[in-house]
Amino acid sequence: MAETPWLTIVGVGEDGPDGLPPASRRALEAAEIVMGPARHLALLPDLAAERIEWPVPFADGLPILQGLRGRRVAVLASGDPFWFGAGSVIARHFAPGDWHALPGPSVFSLAAARLGWRLETTRCAGLHAAPFARLRPDLAPGSRAIVTLKDGAAVAEFAAFLTGAGFGDSRLHVLEALGGPRERIRETTARAMDLTGIAHPVAVALELAGEGPAIPAASGWPDAFFDNDGQITKRPMRALTLSALAPLPGEHLWDIGGGSGSISIEWLARHPRMQATAIEVDPERARRIAANAAALGVERLRIVTGRAPEALDGLAAPDAVFVGGGLSQELLQALWDRLAPGTRIVANAVTLESEALLALWHAAHGGELLRIELAEARPLGRKRGWRAAYPVVQWTARR
Repeated sequence: MAETPWLTIVGVGEDGPDGLPPASRRALEAAEIVMGPARHLALLPDLAAERIEWPVPFADGLPILQGLRGRRVAVLASGDPFWFGAGSVIARHFAPGDWHALPGPSVFSLAAARLGWRLETTRCAGLHAAPFARLRPDLAPGSRAIVTLKDGAAVAEFAAFLTGAGFGDSRLHVLEALGGPRERIRETTARAMDLTGIAHPVAVALELAGEGPAIPAASGWPDAFFDNDGQITKRPMRALTLSALAPLPGEHLWDIGGGSGSISIEWLARHPRMQATAIEVDPERARRIAANAAALGVERLRIVTGRAPEALDGLAAPDAVFVGGGLSQELLQALWDRLAPGTRIVANAVTLESEALLALWHAAHGGELLRIELAEARPLGRKRGWRAAYPVVQWTARR
């Protein structure tokens, strides 16, 4: 790393210069240019350096910053620039030796300090530029979360989202301009939210309560969470399939024959760095996959409308592949020819023809072959009986 990086990222709080530690003060005093959003620049009125206001959208400021290379530059960011802040974006566009960072307390730290909450057990999310549904997997009675929002008006929108999801009884702590002279904390519930004049920057700390359906932490979510036309891997079979796929953090899944997207969506929910590509030939089902993912707060899902194996061309290589539809000799051979050694393959079959195909591939390439038979208790006259589902044959192997 260079001894003296030309770029310093300085975390600034609502208390402006009063809250800056000595190292941050020295960086600003030594800077030839200070660049940041208008609100942050206004917090530091006595700067001797040239000021450049960071434009909107944020990406437009990166070329300007690149053009300042070689001069002593300080960039202002809110609190901790690397916790839902601008720091990580800037760091991606500059070499490690170009910059260093001097973070301040994050809004999440300040909120936890005001409320006495354990930050390590509280869900923290930046929703100032993201859909509220990102929080959907965390909506469960008794849970706590702290979220940042775009502006004061977004608080009512967020409360409506919680109420619509069945969590209108959740207690909201509306935290305005934390750490500065305008700081204010007010309480309400999502259902009764009628606060006005909410100052920016704003965060909301919530204690979740209500009768809304919570998404289980285990694999095999209830089928009702997924809008579908019947083309769905049902809950018990989905749990077994995800167990066979054995997702690891950061891995990429090809979900061939995506249907409702249930396998891809649950795969992505296992860890925030997971990735998935759903391949679905039916355009209406492809749109349904996208809608299900959005409603359930799942991101990093790419949807390809087309038929495998042709639709696989140009896709990033997977770590695991699930074949839930379109199973054929041609598809299996194409996968075997193109996948890297060690890639996991899971294929489910229902018809006699597809069962026979998997039996042949198991004999040729090994792996595990399971026959799964499930039955559900249903009314039978005035009593009950077992109604069996079609048996499923599942082949699991490594390329």
